[in-house]
Amino acid sequence: MKFIGAHVSSSGGLENAPLNAKEIGATAFALFTKNQRQWVAKDLTDKEIEAFKEACQKCGYAPNQILPHDSYLINLGNPTEEGLQKSRAGFIHEMKRCQALGLDRLNFHPGSHLNAISEEECLTLIAESINLALSKTEGVTAVIENTAGQGSNLGFRFEQIAFIIDKVEDKSRVGVCIDTCHSFAAGYDLASEEGFKATFTHFDKTIGFKYLRGMHLNDAKKPLGSKVDRHESLGKGFIGINCFKMIMEDDRFNNIPLILETPDPTLWPQEISTLKSFVK
Repeated sequence: MKFIGAHVSSSGGLENAPLNAKEIGATAFALFTKNQRQWVAKDLTDKEIEAFKEACQKCGYAPNQILPHDSYLINLGNPTEEGLQKSRAGFIHEMKRCQALGLDRLNFHPGSHLNAISEEECLTLIAESINLALSKTEGVTAVIENTAGQGSNLGFRFEQIAFIIDKVEDKSRVGVCIDTCHSFAAGYDLASEEGFKATFTHFDKTIGFKYLRGMHLNDAKKPLGSKVDRHESLGKGFIGINCFKMIMEDDRFNNIPLILETPDPTLWPQEISTLKSFVK
């Protein structure tokens, strides 16, 4: 089963996210459980939690069809003590929000060394941050999103993600989200059938499909290996539509949220419909 959707707004209340997803024909969705540009938020009330759970049930969304995303401010590999502690506290807070909402995963960008420490030191800090968050929460998987490699961001090579996972103590609660635009920008050729097959063979050998908990389906505004994170609508960028057709036809991408983060929300219903038409 393919679960296809988009990162929808939860403006006016978290219960609006599943309603907005249903409106565009989505069978999956992503959301922020709080303002993504703020460090902290008030604890969720019982009323808010119940309203969200009821809306998900009404619209037919189970936890494995939902991919929450954490704040963009969080850097679990921050080389400064103050920044690291603030990021860890923020991440634990977001994990606890997911736990309260009955969600079973939280997607996050791994972190950045800020040109102050080595890649290995930063990746080790990220793994330690994940271990800390898992020790303070229950039932929520920390889902590492691959990056484009822009600036000092890590997680753009599959080997970097595998390094983090290797140091996570509870491997049943760590996973991966593959963003197609980020992969392409990092140098993984998803535009050709040969490149697509090679990329995911390498992914399986390096990380393993058993860790795949979600995907972001985005075309790319910049060419292969640009290391620039610029999403484009499906079929309108350098990746092209065939990559997304291959994903829809491949059973290895079943039963996880497949989430659009393409730049024109007015096209989401059409993009979702197109993706559904590719499913065999």
